[in-house]
Amino acid sequence: MSALILASSSPYRRALLDRLNLTYKCASPDIDETPIEGESPKDYVARLAEAKARELAAQYPDAIIIGSDQCCVLDNRIVGKPGNFENARRHLQNCSDKHVSFLTGLCVLNTSNDNCQVCVEPYNVHFRTLSTAMIENYLHAEQPYDCAGSFKIEGLGIALFSKLEGDDPNSLIGLPLIRLISMLEQQGLATI
Repeated sequence: MSALILASSSPYRRALLDRLNLTYKCASPDIDETPIEGESPKDYVARLAEAKARELAAQYPDAIIIGSDQCCVLDNRIVGKPGNFENARRHLQNCSDKHVSFLTGLCVLNTSNDNCQVCVEPYNVHFRTLSTAMIENYLHAEQPYDCAGSFKIEGLGIALFSKLEGDDPNSLIGLPLIRLISMLEQQGLATI
């Protein structure tokens, strides 16, 4: 059986993949994540997910490699991870009472035969009207500075929303498990 590799150093993606009770290794690809001029957010995350998987292909010639990347799209532009309190506060203020899209690119690459599956899983969130106090209280509580969108949906971040729309809430955390299971099964790897 081929080795299973998660092309990520994200603790959030590891925690999600752990839920499938599969044996796998993590390896961090080193790729340039700069958007290409004129590239749509959908094309951007699809390209990065595949690039992460392909970056590790030579290192793992008989493996199934999972690559994933996510972006937050607000007012038709990609918003990155905040990195600190001030950027997260500003981002959440901009999201208040708005509909925000999250796109998660997913790639499953079988390096033994170069079979490559790539998809983009959308997920939409509708933010409540957020006061300055709500935003600051939330940020002090969870400090989601390494998260696209400046929140952790698996925690207190759920209090920021009035509505969620999409096929797989795991997409918001960074790894769409429902789609991943199907893609792994196409490679002959059963999860149950």
